[in-house]
Amino acid sequence: MKKKNRVRKSLEFQSIIHQGKKVVNPAFVMYYKEKKETENRIGISLSKKIGNAVERNLIKRQVRMMCQDLVSFVEYPYDIILIVRFGYKQNNYETNKNLLEKMLVKATMI
Repeated sequence: MKKKNRVRKSLEFQSIIHQGKKVVNPAFVMYYKEKKETENRIGISLSKKIGNAVERNLIKRQVRMMCQDLVSFVEYPYDIILIVRFGYKQNNYETNKNLLEKMLVKATMI
């Protein structure tokens, strides 16, 4: 996932969370908000309680790859915040990818 397709600023995270719509499943919480620009942006967040820095970075890399495979960055102009929940660690990569795909379909972004 390219850097231009990431949400990085704290104020942007907060505005998407407070003004956007929400979809929930056991592994993720997704907030999304339409925007006027032409490309999607995705921000990934997880709690320090999920694990140490090495584990959190591994999870973020995995979620970025899932998003790269599932999300078309040019078709739907959305800002998306994905918050990883504790249920993520209980499932394997494929199960988590399927959960994310179902969530994106529910939000009608695929």
